[in-house]
Amino acid sequence: MYTNYESAELEQLLCLNTPLENVEARWQRKTRQAAGDRFIPTTKNIDISHFNLTKENANPNVESLVNDYYKDTLANSLFESADLESKVLSYQSKAPVASNSAASSLRVLYSQNKVAEPSAAAQLKKAFRQIPQTPERILDAPDIVDDYYLNLLDWSSQNVIAIPLGQTVYLWNATTSEIQRLFQVEQQSDYITSLQWTKDGNYLAVGTNSCVVQLWDVEHTKKVRELKGHNGRVGALAWNDYILSSGSADTNIFNHDVRVQNHHVSTLSGHTQEICGLKWSLDGQQLASGGNDNIVNIWDVNAENFETPVHTFVEHTAAVRALAWCPFQPSLLATGGGAADRTIRFWNTQTGACLNSIDTMSQVCSIQWSTTYKELVSSHGYSQNQLCVWKYPSMAKVAELNGHTSRALHTAISPDGETVVSASGDETLRFWRIFEKENKVPSQSRKVKETSDNSMLRNMNSLIR
Repeated sequence: MYTNYESAELEQLLCLNTPLENVEARWQRKTRQAAGDRFIPTTKNIDISHFNLTKENANPNVESLVNDYYKDTLANSLFESADLESKVLSYQSKAPVASNSAASSLRVLYSQNKVAEPSAAAQLKKAFRQIPQTPERILDAPDIVDDYYLNLLDWSSQNVIAIPLGQTVYLWNATTSEIQRLFQVEQQSDYITSLQWTKDGNYLAVGTNSCVVQLWDVEHTKKVRELKGHNGRVGALAWNDYILSSGSADTNIFNHDVRVQNHHVSTLSGHTQEICGLKWSLDGQQLASGGNDNIVNIWDVNAENFETPVHTFVEHTAAVRALAWCPFQPSLLATGGGAADRTIRFWNTQTGACLNSIDTMSQVCSIQWSTTYKELVSSHGYSQNQLCVWKYPSMAKVAELNGHTSRALHTAISPDGETVVSASGDETLRFWRIFEKENKVPSQSRKVKETSDNSMLRNMNSLIR
């Protein structure tokens, strides 16, 4: 009885009118199938099998010279015996036992080398830093103004956060968790539009919708003076020692010398729409300004005419509010565009060259450089409302922090450079421990602060509402 395969083959052969060439006979095929196709290596044929496997890479002209006689002669020459089944290596006697002194000295030697080399785990930890994906704490911020063009958050060198809620400016001490009500604007139609601490953290400049800049002595809760002159709300402030720069919706930047009575010392006119970003470089030599006209201007105090920008960057396609000077590379400025632009650009402010740019796929609201790592963090609005941590200069994304349900409009960094606070239109402040320093002993007070969050929220709510 034929199998299906054999029947099909027989029918195929009977249907052919011409003889077939190179067709294997059935008996030959059955003999080959009975022999099997498994190869089980043994000590008897392992050397010959190795030769047969490796000869596929040999020269075809040489293969014709390889015959049984040649292989036998080669084996006898190499092993001085025709018996290929014998073992090549064998122990005639046990190896001598090493002395204890030799073992101990080698153990000390290799132990020292092992300690000197960094472990693989340590190298991996250094390459991939762990960043918490959840905020360290969350505080309530009711009635914060949800406006992209305002700057409503700053963290002083004395570890005090200033934030306006509604018509009132509040101070929150991050060390003691104490809340202080600084002042409230007088007019019902007025509200806070910007604020900025001095470098020493003793004075706070506050811009208002009524076109006035107020200067407050925080320790004595006293208004020192008012700086007038603008014809529009003051949405951006920046200190450079005793010079206070203010940017307004009237498209002008005023420089105030707060030491003298006639405080207005110069006017910078380089924008056609509202000023929404203002930052002095760390050395105090250059001022960067961004506006709703999609322009970034660089003003240099060492230029022949300070009131004329040395560079004007027009590559952004939306309002430029996010400005940040690099702390470890002079003359490096990072700028971020609004919802129609979504890019972060890096500029050499000496040459005016654009060094790099990246599309963040979301509205860029603010940028903060790390003082510990070569990294920066950006906060975003439409459409993802997240914070992104970037490696510089590769701009590889280190982490993405989610939690805000509305635009993360404002960010500020703590004096120790470890924590970033974000303020959002969802009326919350979120504290992210992003740039924690390595080899730091964990603080025992952190648990105390975390457990006291609920009480702080209740105190703030009862104070504000």
